[in-house]
Amino acid sequence: MISNKTYTVEEALSKLQNYCSYQERCHQEVRRKLISMRMIPEAIDQIIVALLDHNFLNEERFAKAYVRGKFRIKKWGRRRLTLELKKKEIGIFNINQAISQINELDYLEVFNDLSESRLSFIKESNKLKKRKKLADYLLYRGWESHLVYQRVNELVQ
Repeated sequence: MISNKTYTVEEALSKLQNYCSYQERCHQEVRRKLISMRMIPEAIDQIIVALLDHNFLNEERFAKAYVRGKFRIKKWGRRRLTLELKKKEIGIFNINQAISQINELDYLEVFNDLSESRLSFIKESNKLKKRKKLADYLLYRGWESHLVYQRVNELVQ
């Protein structure tokens, strides 16, 4: 259902301040929200500038929160995290800053735990098929291929 409600710049700004306060947002999400509110391009730019000025919108903070959450909860690897942030049009500098906050020991521990737990779910007697299923799963999650193939060879003998 498309809303016919129109907003003044002040009303839209207030609504977007609440939207950004609730959870970290990237510029792309805010722009889409404003377009869905049927705001004109000049108003969109004005609102985004106001959100940036008052620190409601911060791409570095968004990227770091996004990486922390997706790594911790969804157990995504660096490649997937980078790809998803690029889809959200986050700059490469902010992506690298966010990815670099992941502790290397934590990264490997999560990877090892994930690969072991996934292997326990794979009910395949053929070793080659078992290796492929495990490798495909880990690669889809965005883990680096050299880590994946090394780990698959360790786990599936």
